[in-house]
Amino acid sequence: MDTFVGIDISKDSLDIGIEPGDEVLHLAYDDKGIAQVVARLMQVAPTLIVMEATGGLEVRLASELAAKGLPVAVINPRQARDFAKATGQLAKTDAVDAAVLARFARAIRPAVRPIKDVDTRELDDLVTRRRQLIDMRVQETLRLGTASKIQRKSVAAHIAWLDKRIGDLDDDLTKRLRASDLWRTKDDLLRGIPGVGAITSLTMLAKCPELGDLSRREIAALVGVAPRANDSGKHRGKRFVWGGRADVRAVLYMATVSAIRCNNDIKAFSARLKQAGKPAKVIIVACMRKLLTIMNAMIKNKAQWRPKIA
Repeated sequence: MDTFVGIDISKDSLDIGIEPGDEVLHLAYDDKGIAQVVARLMQVAPTLIVMEATGGLEVRLASELAAKGLPVAVINPRQARDFAKATGQLAKTDAVDAAVLARFARAIRPAVRPIKDVDTRELDDLVTRRRQLIDMRVQETLRLGTASKIQRKSVAAHIAWLDKRIGDLDDDLTKRLRASDLWRTKDDLLRGIPGVGAITSLTMLAKCPELGDLSRREIAALVGVAPRANDSGKHRGKRFVWGGRADVRAVLYMATVSAIRCNNDIKAFSARLKQAGKPAKVIIVACMRKLLTIMNAMIKNKAQWRPKIA
């Protein structure tokens, strides 16, 4: 009989729901608790384990379970909540959430994706930190324009400090990237595409490690640049893109803006869509999807950039 497990994770505790049997465990989220969870689930040998993405809290446990060869799927919390409402489960406690996740695993069976290894997680953390520092620098730069004389010195000093920290992070990221044969090869392939620079390449490698392992439709859906149908009966609604990985999409957008100017293939594709009367937003999203598809194909086939690929 297939067994399914749902794990609700909070900062200090873990709630584990096991189906069938309605078994629920409540354990501390520490070394001892993780060891107990791993030991129990190794006994159960579940068909699937489902947990929610909780701002990084799930990474430690998911990594431990994946290292033991257990099938783990990390899902968007919205999916679990919508599933609970659809099944009439309106109450919300940690134990209830764990049971709902176990039922979600049985009914939906989300795909198991590889958990990022330690090096990829560290690269991801550094890329995220770089983005945070840049956001701070933008805020301080805007403040500098309206700062009083007594404030200006402090703001300028903070901007200089941020510039140095961002520079240090860039150096660290570059060293990590070039120290790995696998990453260096992928980085060289991606940066060979006109319009794709160092930050785009770093972000794709750190935050979209599935690049090259999925089909073009799967990678477009994962990032969130695949149009979603909105039809009912004879009604044919507008297609919209939503969901996916917003941080990857933001960097991909900037790369696409650059590629439309300097990449002849993307430029020609954009011109054809414009000539066909497509709205500007539709054109940019289609070009983002095109650029992402090219990246995916090049990584999958280990192929250098050639205009005819597009």
